[in-house]
Amino acid sequence: MFTFRFLPRQTAAVPRIRRVARFSLLFLLIGGSALRADAPAVPNPLTDPNQFPIAVWSQGPHQAERYKAIGVNLYVALWNGPTAEQLAALKAAGMAVICDQNEVALTDPNRDIIVAWMHGDEPDNAQSLGEGKGYGPPIPPEEIIAGYEKIKARESTRPVLLNLSQGVAWDGWYGRGTRTNHPEDYPEYVKGADIVSFDIYPVTHDRPELAGKLELVPFGLDRLKTWAGRNQDLWTCIECTRISNPDVKPTPAQVRSMVWMALIHGAKGLIYFCHQFQPNFIEAALLADPEMAKGVGAINHRIQALAPVLKSPDVPAAAKVSVSNPEVPVDILVKKFGGDLYVFAANMRDQPNSATFEIPERARGKGEVLDESREIKLEGHRFTDAFEPYGVHLYRISLAE
Repeated sequence: MFTFRFLPRQTAAVPRIRRVARFSLLFLLIGGSALRADAPAVPNPLTDPNQFPIAVWSQGPHQAERYKAIGVNLYVALWNGPTAEQLAALKAAGMAVICDQNEVALTDPNRDIIVAWMHGDEPDNAQSLGEGKGYGPPIPPEEIIAGYEKIKARESTRPVLLNLSQGVAWDGWYGRGTRTNHPEDYPEYVKGADIVSFDIYPVTHDRPELAGKLELVPFGLDRLKTWAGRNQDLWTCIECTRISNPDVKPTPAQVRSMVWMALIHGAKGLIYFCHQFQPNFIEAALLADPEMAKGVGAINHRIQALAPVLKSPDVPAAAKVSVSNPEVPVDILVKKFGGDLYVFAANMRDQPNSATFEIPERARGKGEVLDESREIKLEGHRFTDAFEPYGVHLYRISLAE
């Protein structure tokens, strides 16, 4: 089996020695030993119709209760694990996990909280040759596929997650070394997983031509759609800290826009990247930022409230959208659930626009805009709304019986 231990990154300045999780001495000496293996069953957000998978990347299990409080229901990647202590801590917190398939994961009494296997991080990037030796080529796709087959041979009931780099959304990503500008590798990489994720962090990006372009997140998902098979779920990583940019960090509004752009473009799971490396290292930087933690919590709780809706089939024919400025698209995701029509809409550019929505079916004449304390009025099965740059509106429209 192949495992790759590099964190999602944006610049070569981010250290290659990553995924550093620090556990307190109190937890190791007291908390871990006091945790019970017979704790209540932990829901599986991948299969539970009332939960949407919202994860954090490589965080210490001692923070699980705090993450759960802001709507996170999944950990992805455990530093030097999984260990029995890590699994026990997550079980006690009611937190599911995606982790490496080691002997502990296959035999521990708390292995029921493992909902999928982690199959590497950014194997499509140039790989370290060791301290001071530079970087070699990416791991070949055929090795990823072979590793996937070994994982499934040992335990086949859980899906396998593979996270790819920003090369998914940017062909010029130089971190791919000799395979820069070779997108043809990706249809092969995705054969090595059941869940395919990728990371690009536009707000804190160091390249001017990419910095601030939130639409790179849905663009990457669109590309993954063209490469992946029908039965593969697509996820994406979302930035919520300054990572290695001492001058810029995302706002809660930008995070909300990227999240909903991703969902509208087919993301079936989200992974927040919570580390900060510059100007100082903070593992749980999301939790250390009260404003961002509150904002991300509001985003997550809204998504969890809509989990049954988001997990229901798409009904694209149930609504249409047109915009006043064709250079500024507004994209939509349409669902029907419980007698209501849901239209989730996002402005895909950093410019304002106006959008007109057409609802072919009979509606009750008005609808609610979630989280905005306002209603929209339908006239002749249509309504028009204004969108700020990268603006998001979530509409719930009652349908006539």
